[in-house]
Amino acid sequence: MNHRFSTALTAVAMATALGALLLAPTVAAGQKALKSGSEAIHIADAKTPAKPYVVPKTPDGQPDLQGYWTNNTYVPLERPNGVTKEYYTGDEAIEAAKKAAAREEEQTVPGTTADVHYDFTQFGLDRSQTVLVPNLRTSMITDPPNGKIPAVTAEGQKRAADRAAERRNQGAQYDKVQNIVIGSRCIYQNAGPPMLPPGYNPAYQFVQGPGYVMILIEAGHEVRVIPTDGRPHAPAGVRSWLGDSKGHWEGNTLVVETTNFNDNVAFRGSSENLKVTERFTRTGDETIRYEFTINDPSTWEKPWTAELMFTTMDGPIFEHACHEGNYGIANTLAGVRAEEKRAAEAAKAGSK
Repeated sequence: MNHRFSTALTAVAMATALGALLLAPTVAAGQKALKSGSEAIHIADAKTPAKPYVVPKTPDGQPDLQGYWTNNTYVPLERPNGVTKEYYTGDEAIEAAKKAAAREEEQTVPGTTADVHYDFTQFGLDRSQTVLVPNLRTSMITDPPNGKIPAVTAEGQKRAADRAAERRNQGAQYDKVQNIVIGSRCIYQNAGPPMLPPGYNPAYQFVQGPGYVMILIEAGHEVRVIPTDGRPHAPAGVRSWLGDSKGHWEGNTLVVETTNFNDNVAFRGSSENLKVTERFTRTGDETIRYEFTINDPSTWEKPWTAELMFTTMDGPIFEHACHEGNYGIANTLAGVRAEEKRAAEAAKAGSK
């Protein structure tokens, strides 16, 4: 079992623990509210603590974000249809968490793929191993108030249609390497920004030094090196998968602005004009509030903002030994070529 995360909780046990937390008379925001062995659930939007949290500082005097963190959560990015409020009540949160855990269990139960058996306790595949409900929000999105991503512009709709047509013209998804989805090629967009919970390996290590913050991302073994010394962004022609991130401190909050994404990123259909502004605020010994704002006038009619929590976990970061440059892609393409050969032979035999 992956002991970096808390001991796995069933949906019922999780709900029981969450219920005890939510019914507690007073819970300090950002503090551990319930602990049973190694299991802990945090809540971000609880009552105001009696004493303000004193943020630890690095030797050079900056807020200390260092350590191992996870952003695993069952809170969805967008508010579910039929839910019209920003926060659940305690009972509603319990029910929503139970349903989310049950759905995930159904989707990831070993043996659901014929003749393939997975151990979903490894690498965070079972999200019930981690802090489950970081707050009572019904969605990560906090703005617009309806908890939904804003409408796509006409330009964004045309670009999406053009991209879809291009994919169709390229042929089958796995008949050549250029058509294979980037996740299957070990390029993980959840590395961010924005840093949304990945499907697995949901671990991060924050390291700081004078003028820099580094975030090591387990999924995809990506590294974000963020200067905080006031230097400008790279020229517009310099583009990358992670974009060009520049940070600065506003009190106890690290503010990071990222631009210069390459054309292939297309976060939820975004354009090369995408700008992501992130805010990392340590709210307790075991919590960081993470907020991000998406601004891309070429794609959405207005900017939108979301919030989730990072909570502490045991290290270290595992090596995410993906298959790119090894056998996965080559074997996939070899299989497609074999199928093409069989089809050609069958067609030739049928024509005789």
